[in-house]
Amino acid sequence: MSDDNILGRDEAAARARLLGDVAYDVDLDLGDGRGDTFTSATRARFSCSTPGASTFIDLTATRLRSVTLNGVDVPAEAFDGNRLTLRGLAATNELIVHADCAFQRTGTGLHRFVDPTDDAVYLHTQFEPFDAHLVYACFDQPDLKARFRLTVRAPRDWTVISNEPVASREPASHTADDVDIWRFDVTPPLSTYVTAMVAGPLHVVHAPDADVPMALYCRASLAEHLEPDEMFEITRAGMAFYADAFGLAYPFSKYDQLFVPEFNFGAMENAGCVTFSENYLFRSRVTDAARMSRAATILHELAHMWFGDLVTMRWWGDLWLNESFATYISFWALTEATRFTDAWVQFVNQNVTWSFRQDQLPTTHPIVADAPDTDTAIHNFDGITYAKGGLVLRQLVAWVGTDAFLSGLRDYFARHAWGNATLADFLTALEKTSGRSMDRWAQQWLTTTGLTTLELTTTTDRDGRYDDAVLVQHPSTGDDVLPRDMRVAIGRYGSNADDIVRRETIDLDVTTARTPVEALLGRTAADLTLLNDGLRNYVKVRLDDRSLETLLGGMSNIAEPLTRAHAWLLAWDLVRDAHLPARRYVQLVADHAVGETQTDTLRRLTMQAIAAIDRYGDPGNRQAARTVLARASVDALDAAEPGSDLQLVWARCRMAVGDPSWTRTVLDGRDVPDGLVVDHDLRWHAAITLAARGQFGADEIEAVRADDPTDEGSRRAATALAARPLASAKQQAWTRARDRDLPLAMRRSICAGFHRYDQPDLLTPFVDRFVDVLPDLWRNRVRQESLDLTEGLFPLAVASEATLEAAGGALATPGLPEPARRILREQIDELRRTLRARAADRD
Repeated sequence: MSDDNILGRDEAAARARLLGDVAYDVDLDLGDGRGDTFTSATRARFSCSTPGASTFIDLTATRLRSVTLNGVDVPAEAFDGNRLTLRGLAATNELIVHADCAFQRTGTGLHRFVDPTDDAVYLHTQFEPFDAHLVYACFDQPDLKARFRLTVRAPRDWTVISNEPVASREPASHTADDVDIWRFDVTPPLSTYVTAMVAGPLHVVHAPDADVPMALYCRASLAEHLEPDEMFEITRAGMAFYADAFGLAYPFSKYDQLFVPEFNFGAMENAGCVTFSENYLFRSRVTDAARMSRAATILHELAHMWFGDLVTMRWWGDLWLNESFATYISFWALTEATRFTDAWVQFVNQNVTWSFRQDQLPTTHPIVADAPDTDTAIHNFDGITYAKGGLVLRQLVAWVGTDAFLSGLRDYFARHAWGNATLADFLTALEKTSGRSMDRWAQQWLTTTGLTTLELTTTTDRDGRYDDAVLVQHPSTGDDVLPRDMRVAIGRYGSNADDIVRRETIDLDVTTARTPVEALLGRTAADLTLLNDGLRNYVKVRLDDRSLETLLGGMSNIAEPLTRAHAWLLAWDLVRDAHLPARRYVQLVADHAVGETQTDTLRRLTMQAIAAIDRYGDPGNRQAARTVLARASVDALDAAEPGSDLQLVWARCRMAVGDPSWTRTVLDGRDVPDGLVVDHDLRWHAAITLAARGQFGADEIEAVRADDPTDEGSRRAATALAARPLASAKQQAWTRARDRDLPLAMRRSICAGFHRYDQPDLLTPFVDRFVDVLPDLWRNRVRQESLDLTEGLFPLAVASEATLEAAGGALATPGLPEPARRILREQIDELRRTLRARAADRD
């Protein structure tokens, strides 16, 4: 079960000390893209600080054709399938490698996709963190930056895109008229993981009158969904904002954004050649919150051109320097430079719950993560690296001040452009411009784990006025590290007619475990005293009884959108911690969400209410809770403006929990609310919901798929088929999910339908089967496939002590890699949390 395709931190550091001045000429012959392999030729030039030493170059290939080092053949036994050993290095070296490499269907390396609508072939690369060597021989680590010169042979009707502009394009030969050779300009120094190539009969739109050449690409069959005006508008705004904020113009020669099929993630920041999931090409009507989310991703990847590509971390332990920064700064840019001026609401909605969940798992890690190898790095693309890191950066800006933060960034970019940097480099720049010591702050927030809880403890005199008020920090999870430095806002809210509004904000530096709040002395308690007002700090909050009563009783009366989102986040956290019964949370949503005007907040409320019913609620209360939410969704849908975002959110909620007969009438085009468009997305939402309730059979699912003969339609159909409450459907899904011949994107869709919390009897037989097949999920598979299948097939929906016992036994599987154990520990913890929440809902 071992997998040698891993790079260790220590061996990468040793290789970086040994080698330098790296440059690559890479020549790829793609054929027609329909075979199993392509040919890869690499000429690598590099220096060696210790002539005579040995090292290795990374390459995963199905066949090694030939290798020469400084003109001498390298023996075949020097290659083990993933590494090529190089002995007797000279001061300067030239390595030439010819190999056959495999096209992938797992979204890694060079991924191949055939469009079912027109049989066109599309290829795209995905290399982060350690997959460039699936395509060409390279020293595949971030701190061995190199200049790349790429040449590609591809069918004449294709377009090929890479990091740099095309230098030339010409026929491959005078006798062949169906193949062209594409030669690209040499790149500036880049890490291997941000090199890229996309190829196929791509549709393109170029930005008019752009200072930096910009273009958008997608496959031809999706051209009508590209929306170039909106995407170029966001990109231009981001470029201007970042150039001003960072004191440095966009650093690359062009900026292409490409939407590629079966992409594993949201997007990838390849230098000047960013790849996006096609989920951001909206085939159906979406809410403005979804457009904001797409805009945030566009700006996230654009920020990486500076923070990640221009200046790159030295090793994956500083991954947060890339992802946390891009997460935070993208929402700052959204708020300041685009029409999405309330983007901070979505920022906290997206990141608080995700980060809190991740940081309370037994596998949590510091923001500056220990990454002993690339296996660990893969798993650190998580809620700590993105969400917690982004929230802590927001907190850091409040701590040092906006001007000092931006000045520090400008110094950081100026000093480290085109090189690699570390956490110490980043903190040194901020310390110089802010005058605050960063060592203490970094130790408290970046190198520890867990959540601090803030509580205001008070005493009052006979008139009810505070004669003592102290802000207390409690360690709640993770490392018992106190105190942590932060600048905290305390909001005092009162009632104004029907609204709960902020009367006053008290700001204070907190640097001790107990901080007196002198500004409160002599005052009476507010209706709602909200600690961490404005959500500038990464902390949990413990409210006093009066504030909690005000908050839970007046959710819809809170006037300020960010405060309202904060209140809902606090309530959801209480459910997950088993302090608030799930059925009461559902009633809160039913009572107060009808008046919610923030679409992103409303969407999350309805989704969390459904999760409260199915996952965290006692099964005996499930139907009653569904009825409560269904009645609310009927009323809200009737009240919603026709064609509005709120109407769409409530329609999807009603389908999920309401009477299946109404869902079927909408799916059939009857009794459709005025303004509601029954498009592909809504039809599939209805079909999957009905299938899961046993109200929609295989023939009906196929009829919906026939109306949507795309790859996405096939994946949605697979989800619906797997969701049916039939033993035969579960067995078929179980078999297909492990079929190596299916694209990983299809198998993820099958897993999404397989597990249903209201189908435990059907799923119980698969608890032991999961334990039995676990070793095979990690045998001779690329890591992303193993990670996705282990998490996707884990029996989380069978919430029982027996499942806990079986999962605990799975941890003892001999030879199981650490990433697999990490997933098991996380899922076991989630199972325990589910059982605790159900017990709280039962009492």
